[in-house]
Amino acid sequence: MQTHPSSDEASLTQPSIQAGAPARIAATIQPGWVRVTHWLNAFAVVIMVTSGWQVYNASPIFPPLVFPASITLGGWLGGALLWHFAARWLLVANFLAYVVLNIVSGRFRRKLFPLSLKSLIGDVRAALTGKLGHDDLSRYNAVQKAAYLAVILDIVIVILSGLAIWKSVQFPWLRDVMGGYDNARKVHFFAMSFLVAFFVVHVVMVALVPRSLLLMIRGR
Repeated sequence: MQTHPSSDEASLTQPSIQAGAPARIAATIQPGWVRVTHWLNAFAVVIMVTSGWQVYNASPIFPPLVFPASITLGGWLGGALLWHFAARWLLVANFLAYVVLNIVSGRFRRKLFPLSLKSLIGDVRAALTGKLGHDDLSRYNAVQKAAYLAVILDIVIVILSGLAIWKSVQFPWLRDVMGGYDNARKVHFFAMSFLVAFFVVHVVMVALVPRSLLLMIRGR
């Protein structure tokens, strides 16, 4: 009989107590619900961003900036809105499930805290000099903690600013908080841009540390 680790935080395996059995077994670092919500979120973000670029092109906030048709989704304003609204419900539902499960399970507390300015500065310096280690993928460094907290806050802003644009009359207080309808569009645009930047950096880091991709596919 083998003893399996019960926490997603486990980075070491437990010894077998049965003679002749393997001495170590792989521990699950990323539980199934984390992997499912991660990939659903990535899918929803890709659909929302590419369709959002097509919506933006119909009425540019910054006229010199127009997104090429090859990287937009929907073909025209109406089609883009259909894609955008469909993906919106997936993003909101999936994001809420992710946040609630992380809080209830205590995973946020274990993975993202504590976080100090000193540790963040130290890890940023190590990252810039190529000295930031990635040996233990069960633990996030300070840069990862700050980045994940920032993107979680950013998604909240994306959702709220999108709501202020979509239901401007029904939620006047939200529109006013954003500085008015036109300014809510700018907030939504820059929040989306931050999300895209995070996505690009995230993909680059996965390319540099391929084991992290396997971790998010098989959990270990």
